[in-house]
Amino acid sequence: MVKKKDQTTEEKILAAAKQVFVKKGMTGARMQDIADTAGINKALLHYYFRSKEKLFEVIFKEAATRLFPKINEILNSDLPLFDKIHQFTHDYVEMVIETPYLPLFVLNEINKQPHEFGKKMFGKNRPPVHKLAEQIEKESKKGLIKSVSAPQLIINMMSMCIFPFVGKPMIQLVMNIDDLQFREMMEQRKKLIADFIIASIKK
Repeated sequence: MVKKKDQTTEEKILAAAKQVFVKKGMTGARMQDIADTAGINKALLHYYFRSKEKLFEVIFKEAATRLFPKINEILNSDLPLFDKIHQFTHDYVEMVIETPYLPLFVLNEINKQPHEFGKKMFGKNRPPVHKLAEQIEKESKKGLIKSVSAPQLIINMMSMCIFPFVGKPMIQLVMNIDDLQFREMMEQRKKLIADFIIASIKK
């Protein structure tokens, strides 16, 4: 009975923390905000999670374990190139819409400790980007698409998916849009990015 109660409390804390992190980001979130959202006192929150960083790491790992296997599956698939690009951009943007703190956290951590972070997140199963690169090069040599650098194309795909979430405050300020309008733009990008990339390489 106690175990069930503990699990319920922890789930409540994690759900509250996700809400707060999405709304305020890692830097702006406070433990008191999370405790208030979860409907518990701060002492109980600290009993379950000693710090905001520890709590964030748990949430990040949960999100990452959903995102990275999905991306790996797409990259490993035998889908035609254009379908793969559509699937990649759609699934990546969709996932980050739900976990907008993910890209910035990854960038911060990987810049601080690249090798350790890479081992922690991927272990020996790093994203098979080489398979997509091989597919691009093969289709380019066959003349099915324009002659294009596979690494540059992959960087374009990744940066077009990631940058809007990392640069959200600047984008909202410059374009004078609120959170709802920003989300609508990101929904449109699921298809827009793929269409843009494909148009740039299609013969």
